[in-house]
Amino acid sequence: MKKKIKVLQVIPKLGYGGAETGCYDLAHFLPEQGWKSYIATSGGGLLQYIDNKKVTIFKLPMQSKNPILILLNAIILFFIILFYNIDIVHARSRAPAWSCYFAARLSFRKFVTTFHGTYNFNNKIKKFYNSIMAKSDLVIAGSNFIFSHINKDYGEYFLKSKRKLLVIFRGINTSYFNSQKILPIKIEKFAKEHNIDRNKFIILLPGRLTSWKGHKIFIESIKLLSEKNDIPPFEAIILGSDQGRSVYKKKLIVLTQQHRLGKNIKFIDHCKEMPVAYGVANLVCSCSIEPEAFGRVSVEAQSMQLPIIASDIGGSKETIVDGKTGYLFKNKDPNSLVDTIVMVMKKDYNSLKSIGYEGRKNVLKRFDVDKMCQTTFTEYKKLIRLS
Repeated sequence: MKKKIKVLQVIPKLGYGGAETGCYDLAHFLPEQGWKSYIATSGGGLLQYIDNKKVTIFKLPMQSKNPILILLNAIILFFIILFYNIDIVHARSRAPAWSCYFAARLSFRKFVTTFHGTYNFNNKIKKFYNSIMAKSDLVIAGSNFIFSHINKDYGEYFLKSKRKLLVIFRGINTSYFNSQKILPIKIEKFAKEHNIDRNKFIILLPGRLTSWKGHKIFIESIKLLSEKNDIPPFEAIILGSDQGRSVYKKKLIVLTQQHRLGKNIKFIDHCKEMPVAYGVANLVCSCSIEPEAFGRVSVEAQSMQLPIIASDIGGSKETIVDGKTGYLFKNKDPNSLVDTIVMVMKKDYNSLKSIGYEGRKNVLKRFDVDKMCQTTFTEYKKLIRLS
């Protein structure tokens, strides 16, 4: 009888970010291929959606950077690997990667890591801590931008070794992010709950409230936009949780009030179904002032057939075909952003439909979650054959 390969993914917390949803999607994909799937994590909102018949969950303090807990996690993972006869251990963050490294090496199992972002450093200690992500048998980069970052800053860890580094683009669920599958009643309900005037041109900025996401640039551009006379009436929505950064959120609200944009900008903490939020919008913005490792918002917007405007840095340069599936603006430049917003506002219906069509086609071809899972699955199989 053919052996069922067993994969243990380890992630600090199973929230709703790109790394977490990728872990979730792969965990449910593997059982469909006849493999067994396990996740070790501290918790998170996505746990409630895990199919317990397909995926086994181990709740451990994987989010901790405490050296003692990292060591304790390594010991527990070691016994989990032996007891469940795990074949592949896949770490998706640095602290748990250290635990996985020791557990996998001591049990002679294959070790995989995924770089979900840039791991920068300003001293040797920080670089050593980060380097664990480059010490696995297979190192996965989520974009060509991340691949270049790994080669530039951690390339020495691949010299004279059998480690493999490759790009597997992150993917999204294009069936979920599909404008044709949203019930209009849900969109109307969301708009009514948040007093959104759908007769106006709605500009959406989704993403958690953290400074590098460029909310201040967005607010400055909305200020400039409000001063123009030859544009249709509009509303801007900043959608995202502050995740405890209440001071930062207050600063954004104060900045909005200083610019007298209270009637132009709405702050919404969260939307349970992001496709519904996209369904309200006419335009989506991604204003990150630091490079996105992948740029999930840009991909989701394209999948929803919405025009997307994003900073011309990082992963967004790979996910958007500038002028065809969306637009790139000059990073940190509110004037560049507002000029691009105005350009989109003035486009006719057929032009916007063409952008939406090309965006959806781009995502289906390159960034669908099934493609990501299938490619990862193929690389797993290669690892097992080498053992």
